Amino acid sequence: MDDRKNYVNRLSRLEGQIRGISRMIEEDRGCQDVVTQLSAVKAGIDKVITLMVTENLLSCVTEENTEEQKDKVEAALKLIFKSRG
Repeated sequence: MDDRKNYVNRLSRLEGQIRGISRMIEEDRGCQDVVTQLSAVKAGIDKVITLMVTENLLSCVTEENTEEQKDKVEAALKLIFKSRG
């Protein structure tokens, strides 16, 4: 349940960032500033995806496995998602 709250909080922050980006565009702010903020939102979304996938996978494979296996899976997932960027 705490994880859901964490996801909702992260998504709420991203929602606020997106509203801010809309205002920036309406105010004719510079392209570099807008793109910087868009990149931050993209990174935030990727982080939420990573957390959700990692948590789901870990819960599936760690029910019957060791802590060492859990660490290996988590490390592999970090590498996978890091390489997407």
